[in-house]
Amino acid sequence: MTLPPTPVRLDLRQDVALLTAALIDINSVSGNEKELADAVERALRGIGGLDVVRDGDSLIARTSLGRPERVILAGHLDTVPLPVTEGSLGTVPSTWPSGVPGEGVLYGRGATDMKGGVAVQLALAASLFDDGAQPGKDVTFVFYDHEEVEAVKSGLGRLVRNHGKLLDGDFAILLEPTDGTVEGGCNGTMRFEATTAGEAAHSARAWMGRNAIHAAAPILERLASYEPWTINVDGLDYRESLNAVKINGGTAGNVIPDRCVVEINYRFAPDKTPDQAEVHVRELLAGFDVVRTDSAAGARPGLNHPAAASFVAAVGAEPKPKYGWTDVARFSELGIPAVNFGPGDPLLAHKDNEHVDAGAIRECLRALRTWLAG
Repeated sequence: MTLPPTPVRLDLRQDVALLTAALIDINSVSGNEKELADAVERALRGIGGLDVVRDGDSLIARTSLGRPERVILAGHLDTVPLPVTEGSLGTVPSTWPSGVPGEGVLYGRGATDMKGGVAVQLALAASLFDDGAQPGKDVTFVFYDHEEVEAVKSGLGRLVRNHGKLLDGDFAILLEPTDGTVEGGCNGTMRFEATTAGEAAHSARAWMGRNAIHAAAPILERLASYEPWTINVDGLDYRESLNAVKINGGTAGNVIPDRCVVEINYRFAPDKTPDQAEVHVRELLAGFDVVRTDSAAGARPGLNHPAAASFVAAVGAEPKPKYGWTDVARFSELGIPAVNFGPGDPLLAHKDNEHVDAGAIRECLRALRTWLAG
């Protein structure tokens, strides 16, 4: 008889860097978040003063202190797939090259994106009511699945649909890695397919056909010569980018291709809607068959909101724009100003050597704890 596995129990009172390592040690590649969600739920339900709701592998935990202001702290539980590079330190279980757990740099899948941030959320939840020192704001903690995959699977999107009222708030912080700096809003993103048509023929008699791949050359030329804009939105400079990211055409080595598809990605500043961004791309590629296949709106930084301004002041560093798309856009759609703030270098996210400094996790916790107490 095979006994069921022993449930994982998280110690939320341990050093937050060690808690991060414990989270890394639970494999939670997108679609495999259940074990981690179970452990997080078990830990949250052990904290008095929190109302906990679970939906699939996503959780919402809320205080009900009657404060005039409510803050949302959100983070995703899933990671991208484990590294395939032999001998990589950025895997599961976690690794401390210093040889001393809790000291120096922590390696492991999710160290940066974003189990360090999730550990900070959990540590904050555990300490909210220590010594009767309740926070000056009501707090909603959100932990969700399926962030690293297509948007239709998003656990946060599901929570918005099923429990939208529980996500009401005045200000939201997404604990994505930002190197300890507030990053306001985010760029929007959209994808297009530009298709050229030709006529198939034997490559030995190429003049009998029309080469669809060659016909795509003007598309690539326009994209290569395109100079992306930098647009100031509410005091932050958002750099745009417009690039071919994939090309597909041809059927065999001796056949002139009759079809070619260029996939294009546009990262656009949050001063425009997806529809406005689409107009810009269509103007650039006028004369070609262009189809929009996916899009997600950006989010304005919202740093003029009093809660955002006080948080920026508490962190102390000059805020920056977020060039990539994050779930702050979902909160923005709900009318909630949101920023990104979390431990770790975002340039290390998804890399096989993903790692985070233990001190950065502790500093993130300190900054948030001080701000919430104030």
